[in-house]
Amino acid sequence: MAQDPYTVLGVSRKASDDDIRKAFRKLAKELHPDVNKDSPQSAERFKKVSQAYDILGDAEKRRMFDRGEIGADGEPRPTYQRAGAGAAGGRAGGPFGGANGGGRPRSPVDDMGFGDIFSDLFAGGGPGAGAAGYPGAGARGRPSGRAAGAGFAAKGRDVTYTLEITLLEALHGARKRVTLPNGGKLDLTVPAGVDDGKTLRLRGKGHPGLGGAEAGDALVEITVQPHPTFSRDGSTIRSTVPISIDEAVLGGKVPVETAQGTVQLTVPKGTSSGTTLRLRGKGAPTGKNDQFGDHLVTVQIELPKKIDESLSYFMTEWRGSHGYDPRKN
Repeated sequence: MAQDPYTVLGVSRKASDDDIRKAFRKLAKELHPDVNKDSPQSAERFKKVSQAYDILGDAEKRRMFDRGEIGADGEPRPTYQRAGAGAAGGRAGGPFGGANGGGRPRSPVDDMGFGDIFSDLFAGGGPGAGAAGYPGAGARGRPSGRAAGAGFAAKGRDVTYTLEITLLEALHGARKRVTLPNGGKLDLTVPAGVDDGKTLRLRGKGHPGLGGAEAGDALVEITVQPHPTFSRDGSTIRSTVPISIDEAVLGGKVPVETAQGTVQLTVPKGTSSGTTLRLRGKGAPTGKNDQFGDHLVTVQIELPKKIDESLSYFMTEWRGSHGYDPRKN
C-alpha cells in the first residue's frame, strides 16, 4: 500500500504549493538514481517521492486526494452502494452482486457524482459487470472512462522528474538522457535559452494508459546550476572581472569569458573600480529571431599582492604633486 504523500515528502497538509515543490526538489536531488547508483533503497525512495509529488504537485490531484477521491497511489477509490440501494436504483444490493446483508457506508466519492460509474463497474447486475478493468487516474488525476461491454479506458498518469543542467547548457541547449522514476531511460532535447524552474512536457512518455487509451506525459523540471564566473538575468549575462592598476590608469584590453566564448574587453583609460562595461550581443538568447542580449562586465581593480619599493616611491611622489580626495568628488 502506498504511503501518505504528505508523509513521504515530509510536509504538513497545510503546506503551500511552493513548500511542496521545494521539499520534492530537495529529496529528488538526494535520492536520484544517477547520484546513488549502488543504493536500491535510495532508488525505491526516489520512486515513492516521485509518486507523492505526482499527486501533491498537481493542484487538482491534491484536492481529490484530500477529499478521499483518489488514494496515495493516485488511483480512484472504489465506491459501494448501501444494502437495499438496488431496490431504489434497480441494482443488486451488494458491491459484487446480490445483497450483502448489513451493507456498507456510502463513500464520500458517491457525493461527488462518481457513484454511478463505480457501481456500474462493480455491481453484479450493472452493464459490463466483470468485463471492465479497475479505473485508473487520468492525466489530471480524474477517474475517467466508460463501463461498456468492450471494457474501460483511461489515460495513463504523468511522471515527474527533476533535471540539473549547467548554465551553458541552458543557454545553448543540450541533449540529455534522464532516468525516470520507474527506472526507464529517456532522451530529451533541452531548448536553448530555457529558464531555471521551467517544466518540459514530453507527451506520451508517462505511465501507459488502460484499455488502449493514450499514455500519460513525462514532466521534466529544469534546475540550472550556478556558473562559477557569471550569472543570468533574463537575456542579460553579468560578471565581474579583475583588472590591474596600470590597466585601470592606462587602459587596455582584457580577456573576458562569455556564454559565446572568450572575447577581448576594451577598458578605457582612467576606468574606476566598479565601472560596468557592455559587450553587446554576448548575452543569452532573447527568443526573438536568433537575437541575443548583452553581457555586462563590472571591473574591479586588484592591487599586486606585494607592493614593492618602486611602486611605493612613485605613489609617494605622485601624491605630493597630484593628490586628490575621491570622497569629495
